[in-house]
Amino acid sequence: MDIGCHALVWTGQFDSRGVRVAAEKTKTAGFDLIEYPLMDPFTFDTVAARSALAEYDLKASASLGLSEATDVTSSDPAVVEAGEALLIRAVDVVADLGGKHLCGVIYSAMRKYMEPVSARGLENSKRTIGRVADHAADRGVNIALEVVNRYETNVLNTARQAIMYLAEVDRPNLGVHLDTYHMNIEESDMFSPVLDAATSLQYVHVGESHRGYLGTGSVDFDVFFKALHRISYRGPITFESFSSAVVAPDLSRMLGIWRTLWTDNDDLGAHASAYIRDKIKAIDTIRLH
Repeated sequence: MDIGCHALVWTGQFDSRGVRVAAEKTKTAGFDLIEYPLMDPFTFDTVAARSALAEYDLKASASLGLSEATDVTSSDPAVVEAGEALLIRAVDVVADLGGKHLCGVIYSAMRKYMEPVSARGLENSKRTIGRVADHAADRGVNIALEVVNRYETNVLNTARQAIMYLAEVDRPNLGVHLDTYHMNIEESDMFSPVLDAATSLQYVHVGESHRGYLGTGSVDFDVFFKALHRISYRGPITFESFSSAVVAPDLSRMLGIWRTLWTDNDDLGAHASAYIRDKIKAIDTIRLH
């Protein structure tokens, strides 16, 4: 099991220097994997990233959220085509980094919609994701659809919605990505969604209810980690946290990162790495009871 950290904990700039700094800090904090946000996969410096990964002995994954210009639920064929092209490029970046996982809000734009998804929009999304998953299979990459709250998509807000979506697209390398921050808003509890998604769960984000230090909010991590243990989950568990101390302008505005929940990301990251590992170790001792 790889314990990872989202690179936006460390920097909002992903030029060659930012890519390397994020990797260095991820390793220093005790993580195994770095999740790079592919805000523009066409300009992402894969050469710099590969060098940093090798230098710091890290694995990599990547995530992104589509914009209105690349929204695959759009009724405009040109917008859907642009979204598919961006996702295909993102898959290639992950593969070029030696990664195995592309995740995030890649089935719609990551924004607040003012109406439910249309039947046509949902069909456009499923058709596109199916083609992207086929390309990803050829590159040895898994595609995980992140279930997020109602203010960031109108397509997948619960694990059960994601499971139904997967059943219709039906690709072996297509799975579910659960995030405790979003689960804490939309799900009935932190246990049953994990069990519901057990056979499809490929990727996990661990984030607190206010996106700050783990254990200081309202997320029931004890129950969540018990659920992961119950299904013998072995995929990545990646820490995600945001503060106005680190700004990626477009993403920070979209996510509403207005407060300074932390200023010392070195301390935050080290705490998160230890917190996650301690939970896993503690839950594992249940077998001795």
